[in-house]
Amino acid sequence: MTKDKYDVIVIGSGIGGLCAAALLARYGKRVIVCESHTLAGGAAHNFRRRGFEFDSGPSFYCGLTDIQSLNPLKQVLDAIGESVAAIRYDPLGHYHFPEGTLAVYSDGDRYRDEVAKITPVGAKELENFERRLLPLYDAMKGIPTLALRADWQLLPLLLGRYLSSMLKMLPNLLLVQASVGSVMDATVRDPWVRRLIDLECFLLSGLKAHGTIAPEVAFMLGERTRAGVEYPVGGSGAIVNALVRGLERWGGKLLLGCHVEQILVEAGKVVGVRLRSQSILQAPIVISNASIWDTYTQLLDSDDLPPSDRRAALATPTVESFMHLHLGIRADGLENLTGHHVVVHDANKDIITPGNTCMISIPSVWDAKLAPEGHHVVHAYTLEPHTGWERNDGYEHKKQEKAETLYRALEKIIPDIKERVVLELIGTPLTHGYYLRRYQGTYGPAIAAGKGMFPGTHTPIQGLYRVGDSTMPGIGVPAVAASGILCANTLVGVKQMQKLLG
Repeated sequence: MTKDKYDVIVIGSGIGGLCAAALLARYGKRVIVCESHTLAGGAAHNFRRRGFEFDSGPSFYCGLTDIQSLNPLKQVLDAIGESVAAIRYDPLGHYHFPEGTLAVYSDGDRYRDEVAKITPVGAKELENFERRLLPLYDAMKGIPTLALRADWQLLPLLLGRYLSSMLKMLPNLLLVQASVGSVMDATVRDPWVRRLIDLECFLLSGLKAHGTIAPEVAFMLGERTRAGVEYPVGGSGAIVNALVRGLERWGGKLLLGCHVEQILVEAGKVVGVRLRSQSILQAPIVISNASIWDTYTQLLDSDDLPPSDRRAALATPTVESFMHLHLGIRADGLENLTGHHVVVHDANKDIITPGNTCMISIPSVWDAKLAPEGHHVVHAYTLEPHTGWERNDGYEHKKQEKAETLYRALEKIIPDIKERVVLELIGTPLTHGYYLRRYQGTYGPAIAAGKGMFPGTHTPIQGLYRVGDSTMPGIGVPAVAASGILCANTLVGVKQMQKLLG
């Protein structure tokens, strides 16, 4: 049995885990990342089939190349000396409602002009809604996420370096923990625009406006207007590769196909991990990029964790899992195709009803190398409960049946889509859970604004920390990158942080 020693062990190579690991390596720590899958990236990994390169998850990015970007991911890449090439595009997508199609532009005025074609009154209300949120974005601009940490030393650091930005934040403090729904209620009556805001919140957080915190939407509105939207050349895997390069450049290690069976705890303190191979890696600090449910119920012995914390973890509500449809299609005659689409099938059903709202990404529109010549890659997905899925005799039939809502959505953009398919891959909540090692294949916690907060990076066990979408600040690529920053910075001294900040 081998016993290798490190300063920090990171379980999982999702964006949150890689950001924490790469930053800690940059700070001079001996870091190793253990990834169960044979591919790095967690929910952001990409995979190849018959010449088609697919994103497994996110495909919508802001601020990857802008020198002034507020995107925490960009700040980490800068800190570790890495970058990604990206293709900027506009409109950033099309929302297809039963009442009509809305082009979504980065420029706020142009976007509202599109809304005004459907509801002139609603467009004016949308402007009032955005005006209420954008001062919060302006206040956040002055404090880079790279300057944040998750302990008492944050306050003197902020007061010492960012006092003027802190003063700017004061008038917006009420908004910091407010829900988007409360801002919407004060500014928007038009039912169509309220549904539009609910949709944009759902795309960000998995929850509608009343469940989404205001800073998340303020950040989204500000960044897409100022920095625009981009797609990384090479897909989401290009971002993962850049983080891995940075980790290794600063002396960190990544082990693929390296499954952690257990976090080892002695006398209430972390001492390392045991791998499936029975090897033991020793470290005084372990960072789990697994979800809160998996960390507290799969990776720890029940005796290691106070029962109340275990119960609270299990009681954390989940956003549903997904059906995925990955397609390789013939591209002839599709010269004017755009890359992002959201289709809402039925106006009388809630947008979060499984199968009603379908997200579509066709990234080969921007990066033709993701598909063989004359073809496109397509990724369509929609919410689908994990409950009721099992690998039995009816599994394949149920997969085809459930994929139909995604095909119906795609037919609104490419009417003859079924005739064009040369490669079809259907993923279920079981697929989502298996490859991403996620509890019930969930998208993340459904912690509604005002009804609780995402847990921080600390845990009740000394030396055990957490990052990822079930920690503060929540779901989405910028949020999980921020969780990695918060964790890494908390584990080093303020002077090391300030040196990196310059």
